[in-house]
Amino acid sequence: MCIVIHPILRALYGLFTGATSSSSAARVTIKEDCKSLLLSNEQLTTLMKDMDGAIRNGLRKDTNPSSIVKCYVTYVQDLPNGTERGKFLALDLGGTNFRVLLIELGENNYFHMDSEIFKVPTHIQTGKGSELFDHIAKCLAEFIKKHNLDSKKALPLGFTFSFPLRQVGLTKGYLNSWTKGFNCSGVVDEDVVRLLKEAIKRRKDVEIDVCGILNDTTGTIMSCAWKNPNTKIAVIIGTGCNACYVEKVENAELFDGDKSKPHVIVNTEWGAFGDDGKLDAVRTKYDREIDEDSLNPGQQRFEKMISGMYMGEIVRLAIVDLANQNKLFEGRLSEKMKTKGAFGTSFVSDIEGDKANYKETLKVLNEMGINDPSLVDCANVRYICECVSRRSAHLVSAGLATLLNKMDEKSVTIGVDGSVYRFHPYFHKLMVEKTKQLTKSDIKFDLMLSEDGSGRGAALVAAVAVRDELPSMTNGFSAI
Repeated sequence: MCIVIHPILRALYGLFTGATSSSSAARVTIKEDCKSLLLSNEQLTTLMKDMDGAIRNGLRKDTNPSSIVKCYVTYVQDLPNGTERGKFLALDLGGTNFRVLLIELGENNYFHMDSEIFKVPTHIQTGKGSELFDHIAKCLAEFIKKHNLDSKKALPLGFTFSFPLRQVGLTKGYLNSWTKGFNCSGVVDEDVVRLLKEAIKRRKDVEIDVCGILNDTTGTIMSCAWKNPNTKIAVIIGTGCNACYVEKVENAELFDGDKSKPHVIVNTEWGAFGDDGKLDAVRTKYDREIDEDSLNPGQQRFEKMISGMYMGEIVRLAIVDLANQNKLFEGRLSEKMKTKGAFGTSFVSDIEGDKANYKETLKVLNEMGINDPSLVDCANVRYICECVSRRSAHLVSAGLATLLNKMDEKSVTIGVDGSVYRFHPYFHKLMVEKTKQLTKSDIKFDLMLSEDGSGRGAALVAAVAVRDELPSMTNGFSAI
């Protein structure tokens, strides 16, 4: 009788008996190969100096046109103050799915939210821009009808548009470039609020008042500030990566709004940092391959070293490279492991959340078609994941430390959102440790997980815009 032993059980047996097919020397070899994925504090400090210079260039009129980090002025100058009342819509577009939300604010911090997720079909993501906005308008109308809202009454809406945006007003913003797999024609350099309004108007069945357009980072600041007014920075670490912060109006030279208020939120769009070559010294061959094979080669290089859209692929490329050198799996690779995009970033979190027995790692490898890996193989795969995620967290930390040091506020709450930060088991700890090392010693900060910044935050922008139509309720950043 032939007994078939499951690969996971066989590998676990090897762990307890010491019967593995590789020697401990293999692990050392892997560590040598992964050195390029590790960043020293000296390297991070150099990056911080370059990023600080890029941010300052982005803020100035004379250098902004040539600056890689654009530092777009958001025209959001007021935070929630608790007096907001009513029903508000939010539209959150930032990836392959988008959401429509209905938020109701009332007395005694009353808050109620309904939301629905809609998919952006693949052919629309790379089709005509008019088709994208027609699809969004259709979904908005369906949502309004489903929730029995008055379609003839102009409903206030906050629009989260999580792509690089050059704003010239609270309700006017021009797309700088598509990211995250989108490449719709006829949208770059166009006012996306106008495109949305035109799509809504073509339907003739709903009335919507777009009160503000914002990036998901701005929404995160708004969402966190609703509970903690000390929030002055927000960062997203999800499909993409970006940050915004509270800047003094006099430093934002492109701002031509209300200068009686002392501050304005600046959307850094730091994902583009390094597009001028400033990251070349720390980019690996895996980073270069990902960039060259992307929809936007040469763009968003900082983001491509950090975000959830790319982390899993960096790990996969490293695994394939090392297996081809006979340093993993005895040189054996499955077709799935050879397939671009097959190794999801969620696998990185699963593997790093593993306990000592490598049970989750074995599951992931089995799902990727790698059967009967040794425990040393499992340890090495985990080490690759740790290097990639640690580098991601440290790059984000360098960016946050740059902002903290520039602002030089003695106490700052940083709002954080995004799937990588939420679901990776050690990302928060890695960020806190490294940001402390890189920040001035007299600056205190804490990280606050955002409660739906891109959705709730968008509605709060609309709520504050409606609130501020009543001058007696106005409350700017001067209070923080």
